[in-house]
Amino acid sequence: MTCLLPALSGANTIYGAGMLELGMTFSMEQLVIDNDIIKMVKKAMQGIPVSTETLAVDSIQKVGIGNNFLALKQTRLLVNYPSDPMIIDRRMYGDWAASGSKDLAAVANEKVTDILKHHEVPPIDADILKDMQAIVDRADRAFKES
Repeated sequence: MTCLLPALSGANTIYGAGMLELGMTFSMEQLVIDNDIIKMVKKAMQGIPVSTETLAVDSIQKVGIGNNFLALKQTRLLVNYPSDPMIIDRRMYGDWAASGSKDLAAVANEKVTDILKHHEVPPIDADILKDMQAIVDRADRAFKES
Protein backbone atom coordinates (compact mmCIF):
# COMPACT_ATOMS: atom_id res chain seq x y z
CA MET A 1 0.00 0.00 0.00
CA THR A 2 1.11 3.55 -0.63
CA CYS A 3 3.27 5.18 2.03
CA LEU A 4 1.55 8.37 3.12
CA LEU A 5 4.12 9.54 5.67
CA PRO A 6 5.79 11.90 3.13
CA ALA A 7 2.41 13.48 2.39
CA LEU A 8 1.77 14.16 6.06
CA SER A 9 5.19 15.80 6.35
CA GLY A 10 4.34 18.27 3.59
CA ALA A 11 5.89 16.53 0.57
CA ASN A 12 3.87 16.99 -2.59
CA THR A 13 4.73 13.70 -4.31
CA ILE A 14 3.24 10.38 -3.29
CA TYR A 15 4.82 7.33 -4.90
CA GLY A 16 3.50 3.84 -5.28
CA ALA A 17 -0.25 4.24 -5.77
CA GLY A 18 -1.61 0.97 -7.12
CA MET A 19 1.62 -0.93 -6.56
CA LEU A 20 1.90 -4.27 -4.79
CA GLU A 21 4.92 -6.48 -4.09
CA LEU A 22 7.42 -3.58 -4.00
CA GLY A 23 6.16 -2.37 -7.36
CA MET A 24 6.47 -5.72 -9.14
CA THR A 25 2.69 -5.92 -9.48
CA PHE A 26 0.16 -3.22 -10.25
CA SER A 27 -3.48 -3.40 -9.26
CA MET A 28 -6.15 -1.07 -10.57
CA GLU A 29 -8.22 -1.88 -7.49
CA GLN A 30 -5.29 -0.93 -5.24
CA LEU A 31 -4.94 2.29 -7.25
CA VAL A 32 -8.59 3.15 -6.53
CA ILE A 33 -8.11 2.37 -2.81
CA ASP A 34 -4.87 4.37 -2.67
CA ASN A 35 -6.58 7.25 -4.49
CA ASP A 36 -9.23 7.32 -1.76
CA ILE A 37 -6.59 7.33 0.97
CA ILE A 38 -4.53 10.01 -0.78
CA LYS A 39 -7.65 12.15 -1.22
CA MET A 40 -8.37 11.86 2.52
CA VAL A 41 -4.79 12.75 3.46
CA LYS A 42 -4.81 15.79 1.15
CA LYS A 43 -8.09 16.90 2.71
CA ALA A 44 -6.64 16.48 6.21
CA MET A 45 -3.58 18.50 5.20
CA GLN A 46 -5.87 21.42 4.34
CA GLY A 47 -6.83 21.57 7.99
CA ILE A 48 -10.23 21.92 9.56
CA PRO A 49 -11.71 25.39 9.68
CA VAL A 50 -12.51 26.64 13.13
CA SER A 51 -15.92 28.27 13.15
CA THR A 52 -19.04 28.37 15.26
CA GLU A 53 -20.41 25.51 13.13
CA THR A 54 -17.35 23.23 13.32
CA LEU A 55 -16.76 23.84 17.02
CA ALA A 56 -20.38 22.90 17.74
CA VAL A 57 -20.20 24.49 21.18
CA ASP A 58 -24.01 24.87 21.36
CA SER A 59 -24.46 21.19 20.56
CA ILE A 60 -21.88 20.14 23.13
CA GLN A 61 -23.57 22.28 25.78
CA LYS A 62 -26.98 20.92 24.79
CA VAL A 63 -25.91 17.27 25.04
CA GLY A 64 -23.62 17.72 28.04
CA ILE A 65 -20.25 16.34 29.00
CA GLY A 66 -19.94 12.57 28.78
CA ASN A 67 -23.12 12.11 26.76
CA ASN A 68 -23.58 10.95 23.16
CA PHE A 69 -23.59 13.71 20.56
CA LEU A 70 -23.20 11.34 17.59
CA ALA A 71 -26.95 11.32 16.93
CA LEU A 72 -27.12 15.09 16.53
CA LYS A 73 -27.86 16.36 13.04
CA GLN A 74 -24.88 18.73 13.17
CA THR A 75 -22.53 15.82 13.91
CA ARG A 76 -23.96 13.79 11.03
CA LEU A 77 -23.54 16.74 8.66
CA LEU A 78 -19.90 17.28 9.63
CA VAL A 79 -18.71 13.68 10.11
CA ASN A 80 -17.23 13.37 6.61
CA TYR A 81 -15.85 16.91 6.50
CA PRO A 82 -12.25 15.95 7.31
CA SER A 83 -11.97 13.41 4.50
CA ASP A 84 -15.15 12.46 2.57
CA PRO A 85 -13.96 9.14 1.10
CA MET A 86 -15.25 7.92 -2.24
CA ILE A 87 -15.22 4.13 -1.64
CA ILE A 88 -14.31 3.60 2.01
CA ASP A 89 -17.57 2.75 3.75
CA ARG A 90 -18.18 4.42 7.11
CA ARG A 91 -21.65 3.10 7.78
CA MET A 92 -22.43 1.28 10.98
CA TYR A 93 -21.80 -2.47 10.78
CA GLY A 94 -25.51 -3.39 10.69
CA ASP A 95 -26.20 -0.99 7.80
CA TRP A 96 -23.13 -2.25 5.92
CA ALA A 97 -24.13 -5.90 6.47
CA ALA A 98 -27.73 -5.25 5.43
CA SER A 99 -26.55 -3.72 2.15
CA GLY A 100 -24.53 -6.79 1.15
CA SER A 101 -21.34 -6.57 3.27
CA LYS A 102 -19.06 -5.80 0.35
CA ASP A 103 -15.44 -5.54 1.41
CA LEU A 104 -13.19 -2.73 0.19
CA ALA A 105 -11.60 -4.86 -2.55
CA ALA A 106 -15.03 -5.69 -4.02
CA VAL A 107 -16.10 -2.03 -3.96
CA ALA A 108 -12.80 -1.04 -5.59
CA ASN A 109 -13.30 -3.68 -8.28
CA GLU A 110 -16.77 -2.31 -9.02
CA LYS A 111 -15.29 1.20 -9.32
CA VAL A 112 -12.55 -0.02 -11.69
CA THR A 113 -15.11 -1.85 -13.82
CA ASP A 114 -17.31 1.26 -13.94
CA ILE A 115 -14.38 3.51 -14.91
CA LEU A 116 -13.23 1.13 -17.65
CA LYS A 117 -16.76 0.87 -18.99
CA HIS A 118 -17.89 4.49 -18.80
CA HIS A 119 -14.90 6.86 -18.62
CA GLU A 120 -14.46 9.07 -21.65
CA VAL A 121 -11.26 11.00 -22.15
CA PRO A 122 -12.08 14.52 -23.27
CA PRO A 123 -10.39 15.36 -26.56
CA ILE A 124 -7.36 17.64 -26.49
CA ASP A 125 -8.04 21.07 -27.95
CA ALA A 126 -6.79 21.37 -31.57
CA ASP A 127 -4.60 24.38 -30.72
CA ILE A 128 -2.91 22.46 -27.92
CA LEU A 129 -2.33 19.49 -30.23
CA LYS A 130 -0.80 21.85 -32.79
CA ASP A 131 1.56 23.30 -30.15
CA MET A 132 2.50 19.81 -28.96
CA GLN A 133 3.23 18.70 -32.51
CA ALA A 134 5.44 21.77 -33.03
CA ILE A 135 7.50 20.78 -29.96
CA VAL A 136 7.89 17.22 -31.27
CA ASP A 137 8.85 18.52 -34.73
CA ARG A 138 11.52 20.83 -33.23
CA ALA A 139 12.93 17.96 -31.18
CA ASP A 140 12.97 15.69 -34.24
CA ARG A 141 14.83 18.34 -36.28
CA ALA A 142 17.35 18.91 -33.47
CA PHE A 143 17.94 15.15 -33.20
CA LYS A 144 18.44 14.75 -36.96
CA GLU A 145 20.88 17.66 -37.04
CA SER A 146 23.05 16.27 -34.25
